[in-house]
Amino acid sequence: MLVVVTGGSGSGKSVYAEKLLAKLANTRKEQTEQNIYLATMKPFGSEGQERIARHRKQRQEYGFLTVEQYTQIEKAQIPAGKTANVLLECMSNLVANEMFDNSNSRSAEQIVRDITGGIEKLYEHCCHLVIVTNEVFSDGNDYDGETKNYIRCLGKINQYLADIADSVVEVVYSIPVKIKGGL
Repeated sequence: MLVVVTGGSGSGKSVYAEKLLAKLANTRKEQTEQNIYLATMKPFGSEGQERIARHRKQRQEYGFLTVEQYTQIEKAQIPAGKTANVLLECMSNLVANEMFDNSNSRSAEQIVRDITGGIEKLYEHCCHLVIVTNEVFSDGNDYDGETKNYIRCLGKINQYLADIADSVVEVVYSIPVKIKGGL
């Protein structure tokens, strides 16, 4: 099952996604399955380190193995054979990492294709895949060209994810609102 969880900053989407993946994993009761937290946030500065520490503590009870993969998501070390339940946290960081990497010379369209292709390859190895993304499109601010380009790319990827997902949930003030599918 592929589930997309979206919401604004501080909405509770990460906690919801963690609990959801644990619940989905428990429905299978396969001894060989592994719950993997696929982290895409690069640890910049003390604030970033604190956020990462908070997220690790928050998910301790779920027995996640943390795999850090900041770019090229398809290269993440995930066991073959659909034996993994994966929480990808989060698409917004992955897109930023891919777009603003100093060695990046790809067009925005190529980055979208690379990320969506990487998600397809990742999902081939997953029993359940829960992807967290951000809703950054409704604040009404006027941004510079690079930021607008980032928002457009994230929007295209989020549309793609919503299209292929079995379920899409928006978390608003820690309340899950089902947009597509059922859980």
